[in-house]
Amino acid sequence: MNFTRLGILYVALAAVMAIAGAAYNQQKSTAVGNHSILRSADLKWTPIIKGCDLAAVNGDSSVEGAPFVLRLRCTAGSKIPAHWHPTDENVTVLQGTFQVGMGEKFDAAKLETMSPGNFVSMPKEMRHFALSKTATIVQVNAIGPFKVNWVDPSEVIPPEAKPAK
Repeated sequence: MNFTRLGILYVALAAVMAIAGAAYNQQKSTAVGNHSILRSADLKWTPIIKGCDLAAVNGDSSVEGAPFVLRLRCTAGSKIPAHWHPTDENVTVLQGTFQVGMGEKFDAAKLETMSPGNFVSMPKEMRHFALSKTATIVQVNAIGPFKVNWVDPSEVIPPEAKPAK
């Protein structure tokens, strides 16, 4: 009988020590873990379509299964034609007024207005389009690989295109 009680006490003590050790190691690794601050001014913007630039914030968007963060910066009036992504996409408006619509073709009547702090989650393969009502910056969080599949590539205006006369 005493042996059973003593055995239970040892098992309980071992469990408490294991949990405490795990908690200590977790705190220790968090405390010594590296972090870095990326300043907005340090972002490297790359033109992707007329009026819109893309910048990597964190992670590698080309790696399958890897989380990443991107920012999209668009001038007022920039249209993003209907497209879809092979993975879920989470978008937060950081600055400006951004409008998003769902469907196979850009349709201004379907646009929903988003202001700073608003969030939209789009499931993979959901056809959507957007309009930058004002100068905007949105942040995209997703799992790689990040790909943009245009519904109608002929609607995409390259970044270097001259304005129509």
